[in-house]
Amino acid sequence: MTLTAAPNAEPATAGEAILRRQRVRESAARTYARSFPIVPVRAAGMTVEGADGRRYLDCLSGAGSLALGHNHPVVLAAIRRTLDSGAPLHLLDLATAEKDEFTTALLETLPAEFAARAKVHFCGPAGTDAVEAALKLMQTATGRRGTLAFTGGYHGMTAGALAVTGNVAAKEALPAGGEVTRLPYPFSYRCPFGLGGEAGERVAARYTERLLDDPSGGVVRPAAMIVEAVQGEGGAVPAPDGWLREMRRITAERGIPLIVDEVQTGLGRTGAMWAVEHSGIMPDAMVLSKAIGGSLPLAVLVYREEYDGWRPGAHTGTFRGNTLAMAAGAATLRYVAANGLAERAAQVGRLLLAELNGLRGRLPVIGDVRGRGLMIGVELVDAAAEADECGARPADPALALRVREACLARGLIVELGGRQDAVLRLLPPLTITDEQVRAVLDRLADAIESVAGSRGE
Repeated sequence: MTLTAAPNAEPATAGEAILRRQRVRESAARTYARSFPIVPVRAAGMTVEGADGRRYLDCLSGAGSLALGHNHPVVLAAIRRTLDSGAPLHLLDLATAEKDEFTTALLETLPAEFAARAKVHFCGPAGTDAVEAALKLMQTATGRRGTLAFTGGYHGMTAGALAVTGNVAAKEALPAGGEVTRLPYPFSYRCPFGLGGEAGERVAARYTERLLDDPSGGVVRPAAMIVEAVQGEGGAVPAPDGWLREMRRITAERGIPLIVDEVQTGLGRTGAMWAVEHSGIMPDAMVLSKAIGGSLPLAVLVYREEYDGWRPGAHTGTFRGNTLAMAAGAATLRYVAANGLAERAAQVGRLLLAELNGLRGRLPVIGDVRGRGLMIGVELVDAAAEADECGARPADPALALRVREACLARGLIVELGGRQDAVLRLLPPLTITDEQVRAVLDRLADAIESVAGSRGE
């Protein structure tokens, strides 16, 4: 699909007026609109055009929700076909052909052992509601309270999901949302134990096991453990496969259900269809959203059938059956699988990591490059500061802000994340071309070099 400028494109002054009205009318909680003061009017694939006629390469992809990029022909065809069929667009959670097709496509892509004994629960259309559903389900199934969660984790902004999220700033102004035991997530560059590498991974696993077994450790056996196989908002930090297998062993031996949050990692993003496939573990539940709706809002919880102890109405919601999202999601699931886009993400991800690590060797403000598949983080640091025992220097969020602005000026949309908002996060669509890969690398390198050079670093 090509993107061409319309002859009556909205002038820049009209776009500026829209931005001004948004600032006045919308809440102080605006986020992306603050970071990217543009008014998108057209988009195709990885390209977004603003009202001022400027074009941008989108490495945010709807926070990872656009697996196929903007307005992919397969998605548009599925939506148009559904609209033209006269199918009801909203039917609560009644059975429809579109829902049946989506469920079939989803189960066909999940790990076979997990899918063979799985139940699917359709949630409200955001990942945070699916997290809430998972927590409630495991409390119901086990009769226990409390959750094991990890430093750096992000699971949503509703009460239960926020309780298991690690971000302190988002939590500190609110009352407690549940009993949560926070465990160390292995993070080699900023290891909580000052070890890094395999040593840090081993200690993190041992700490978890001993804490749960300590009769004076203060942890009552919880209803579940929730974990991301790659932390997204936490800064694109992959969980080591061996450590994740240890979490599965530890929870299984103690009868603690394991929930894997695949809201951002799912559907090929990490170089496998689902991130759990890298480690080979079988969780008790998987939380899915973002890309599974084919750019439209959709969230589901998939879990092992033995936990299906809910009574009717135990977790409901009005918007649990969006027909268009089901159609777009089924088309996206099948397209990703049929065209090997997970394998493509793995291939491109390896190239990006290699190139970015080469850039790191030239630019000391790049402290770390990490990620998996097309879920990559570039952490910017104060190159003049002293390194810690793991070789990490203090994060530099002010530098990261300037680099993000410099990227936007060069036609590249990247967002920040990580513990100090100092990580440039790359989440391009799985359909990114070789030419676009090179353009992203060139623009990003130029932006970092220009900002670091202006500071004499």
